[in-house]
Amino acid sequence: MNTEELIKNDIVIKKLADREEIGWINKKEIPYNEYEKNLPLFDDDLKDAEERLKRFAPFIKKSFPETEDTNGIIESPLEPIFSMQKDLEKKYNTSIPGKLYLKMDSHLPVAGSIKARGGVYEVLKYAEELAMKAGMLSVNDDYSILADEKFKKLFSGYKIQVGSTGNLGLSIGITSAALGFEVIVHMSADAKQWKKDMLRSKGVKVVEYTDDYGKAVEEGRKNSDADPKSHFVDDEKSLNLFLGYTVAASRLKKQLDEKNIIIDNEHPLLVYIPCGVGGAPGGVAYGLKRIFKENAYIFFVEPTLAPCMVLGMESGLHEQISVRDIGIDGITHADGLAVARPSGLVGRMMDSILSGEFTVEDYKLYDYLRCLNESEDIRIEPSSCAAFEGPVTLLKYEETKKYIESRIGKNMENAYHICWATGGRMVPEEDMKKFLNTYLK
Repeated sequence: MNTEELIKNDIVIKKLADREEIGWINKKEIPYNEYEKNLPLFDDDLKDAEERLKRFAPFIKKSFPETEDTNGIIESPLEPIFSMQKDLEKKYNTSIPGKLYLKMDSHLPVAGSIKARGGVYEVLKYAEELAMKAGMLSVNDDYSILADEKFKKLFSGYKIQVGSTGNLGLSIGITSAALGFEVIVHMSADAKQWKKDMLRSKGVKVVEYTDDYGKAVEEGRKNSDADPKSHFVDDEKSLNLFLGYTVAASRLKKQLDEKNIIIDNEHPLLVYIPCGVGGAPGGVAYGLKRIFKENAYIFFVEPTLAPCMVLGMESGLHEQISVRDIGIDGITHADGLAVARPSGLVGRMMDSILSGEFTVEDYKLYDYLRCLNESEDIRIEPSSCAAFEGPVTLLKYEETKKYIESRIGKNMENAYHICWATGGRMVPEEDMKKFLNTYLK
């Protein structure tokens, strides 16, 4: 692979290499009715994932009291943020036609991030398989019995391992520990100290690396593969993780229905999701397209210092190219998005359905965080704030503006924008105070 030629011949990749902010439209996107004919996953797969989470609800309710109000269903609020919408338009001299909402996966119970969807799901599915294989569980049982000592004894003979920048490790560690598994989380250098401390307080073994996310995953996978009683949660390749994330779409549909919000050709849905390796945003995007079809427009947002997914998709090389190949080290304040190489599984699935991407400079994450805090009294992680770059710059870049004009046109006045907040509830108060004062002019 001649990266010099890539940079020279591809204006998008040159801008990425120069760490420029970009608005990018996916040229490989195809009409949904064409994509539907060659789906890698079907409605039955998505329904099976949702049914499994319902079966586990009694166990979740019993093990995590914060889910009592939702009867063990792990879900987050969908909140209008109209005051912030006005503030963003004024501060950035832009127009955001339609209505702006925040999907607060930042406040999901159990793990306080979007990873509570996929991470929790994969651990529960593995536990279910082991318990059924041991003849101790059937689908007709009340799954609250999984909190009993005999199940903890069973699961204690098995390991669960994962490589993480932080949030996936939290969701895997907290859930696995509650079930009784031995847990090992392999964490990259950019993972926050409070996340490591929290995991250790739950009895989780945390292995730290001086290298990035890719190294943590590589070592974790190698360690797990050497042990027949170890299960590795692979954020780059796991279909189970992906399926857990897809469930967010049907839950969102229910919330929109409750607010009497109809999504159709005249009332389009635009969703902006922060992206690291791609698993969580990819799963959510896939689920949304299955439900809302051509009326949903999905955009990922990445830091200019770690734009791995847009690099993989623009080059067509997916996981075969790293941001390091174009001279970027992948070190960013957006620790949850600090990934050098994207998931090939997700990138190839997104080729046909993703509308586009935006990249954002680190300092803006803190500006958006302060704006959200001041206008809506909501606090989330800096990584989550990447999502706001989407609606702010959607009509500023020529390429994205033309796309919107050709696809949506005057119906943009009726659009619903959803920024997907991916983490933040569990950030310690002291850390949040520091965030609110970072890059403060």
